[in-house]
Order: sequence, then structure tokens, then C-alpha cells
Amino acid sequence: MQFRHYTHERSFGCRISDEYTYRGLRLLVLENELIRVTILLDKGTDIYEFLHKPSDTDFMWRTPRGVRAPGKSLEMIASSVGPFTDFYEGGWQECMPNGGRVCQYRGAEMGLHGEVWGLPWECQITQDDPEVVVARTWVRTVRTPFLLEKTFTLRSGSGALEIAESLTNEGHEQMDLMWGHHPALGSRFIEQDCRIDTSARTVVVDENVVENCRFEPGARFSWPIGIGRSGAEVDVSVIPGPESRLNDMLYLTDLQNEGWWAVTSQPRKLGFGISFDPETFRHIWLWMPLGGSWGSPSWGRHYTVALEPFSSIPAILCNAIEAGTQLVLEPGEQRSAWLTAVAYEGIERVGKIAREGVVQPA
Repeated sequence: MQFRHYTHERSFGCRISDEYTYRGLRLLVLENELIRVTILLDKGTDIYEFLHKPSDTDFMWRTPRGVRAPGKSLEMIASSVGPFTDFYEGGWQECMPNGGRVCQYRGAEMGLHGEVWGLPWECQITQDDPEVVVARTWVRTVRTPFLLEKTFTLRSGSGALEIAESLTNEGHEQMDLMWGHHPALGSRFIEQDCRIDTSARTVVVDENVVENCRFEPGARFSWPIGIGRSGAEVDVSVIPGPESRLNDMLYLTDLQNEGWWAVTSQPRKLGFGISFDPETFRHIWLWMPLGGSWGSPSWGRHYTVALEPFSSIPAILCNAIEAGTQLVLEPGEQRSAWLTAVAYEGIERVGKIAREGVVQPA
């Protein structure tokens, strides 16, 4: 039990608080000697900040519109894809039970990226010691019968944030779903000659490619080099600058029983990566609007890379069901999953990120 008014405040080791607010939203802040993580409790438990203190690098991307509280501003007209883009601040969202654009599922209208990203979550700090801090968060969806619980753990001297999750079908019917995470990396970081490493072995291009995509729709090739529309080889592991005006949507798959990805700045030997449960998150969506996403909502301003651990491909629940890649939960069934996000330095290329957040050089 936490007695909030009688805790011992610390300026060393691990620290945690859920008493801050930002633009009217409750925050959960976890930090130690190496990193500070800021989570928007009133907006999906979005990870808004993942700051590496020694280098003063926040790995999370920020959109031009920044943080806006859902329900606290008036939209001129409701969007046909739902409110996700109106309130997308960048950072790291959780997507469930839909991933991608709208669809209907057994009478429930599913907006862009599902429900949980826009809901306020409950929070309980369960451990607050200099050696380790832990917070449990949870939410129930509105249009579907799910309970999603998520525990954040941070240990002293570690650059890794540990995330443990459980998802329960509280309904009395079998439920299909997609489940994924949507972390987008900051432009100032990825501009610095960054390279992607991953456990994935195959790249599949989305069928609905958009303007400025480098590949033909549905193309498939071995990671990381494929033949682009121009007929030349393209190395997907190299992140081009904003002058490239690219806009790729790819799926990385064949994880070989190991789920992880890493993005590393070559000159700074500084990076950010995630290891994740490959039993649940069986693919990685690679979204790269590198200055080439025209029209709404980007207007050419988005320069980011998002590597998204996801249960299913392709995007949109109805498409995943047709492809047979959706998750299925029976009535009362609970499914667990885990992710570990880590900031690291002193490495140019990554060979593996372990569940504990240990980064092995290539």
C-alpha cells in the first residue's frame, strides 16, 4: 500500500511518481541514473519521453501538434478514420484490438489503431525503492470486452524499461484481435547516420503502397536488401535523411524465435532498441515517412521511423482475419506478453537484445 503523503522523496537511484500532470493529463514518471521515462496515463499509457540522460537524447518522436488531451478540445468534424491522428503526439502507443485503419468487427466499428491508445488508464505504484520501482496500470476497452494490464519496471543502473502485460477476454464469445506497439523514433536521433538491426529475416511490402514508396506492392525479399521500383538495390537497414522524401510501409517477419530490433547512430555509437515476446508479437511493422508523406495529417512534415512489434500482418483486423494471422482469445482466456526497451551506447551495430535488455554487439 502506498501512503502518498508520507513517502521519502529521493534524488538518487530509482524514482517514480504518478502525481505530475502535463496539459491536463496525468503522468507516470520513472527514472534512474541513466534514463527517464514519461508515460501519459490519461492517454493510453503512451510513452511520451524516453530520455537517455548521459547524452541528453530523447528517442521518442514528437509530431508538430504535440500533446493534446482527448475530450478537451473541439474538432471541427469527426474524422472517418477515428480520432487517432487528431491526437497523435508521436511517442509510443499501444494498438489493440485493431491495427491500422478502420473496419467493422461483428457490429463494432473499429477506428484507426483500436481503442486502448485513447483511453485513460488506472495506475498503482507497487514498489518504490532505490533499487527498483514498479507501477501497474490497467484499462478496460469500451467497444470490445477486453481487460489489458501492463506493469512497468525500472532497475537502478539499467538503461532498460521492462514491460509485462496480460490481456483478458472478459466476454462470453470468442474474440479475434490484433495487438501491437507503435514506438516512433525522434527525427534528431535518426538523422545521425542510423542503422537498423533486427532478428527478422524477411521483408514484405504492404499491398497498399503509397506515393514515394521505394518498392512495388507485395514485394518480398530477404532482410535487408531488396530491388526497388527503380531496379536498383535498396538497403532497408540504412535510414535516409529527410531530403530523400520517402514513405515506406513494410512488414518484417520470420523472427526465428527471437523478437528484437535496434536503431544505432553510427558516429555517436548511441542507440535504442526493443526486445519482445515473439510468441505474441510475431512481426514488426516498419513505417518510414521520411519527409515523403504528403497530404493530411503529415503535409510533408513527418520524419520518423517506427518499428512496431505486432501480432498480425497485414494491417487492419479484417485483413488479418482473412490472412489467418489474427490472435484469438476464448471467453475468459488470458494471454501474457512482454517487451523490454533499452537505451545503449558504445556499440555501432547490434547482434541481439536479450529479454533482460542486455545488448550484444554484432
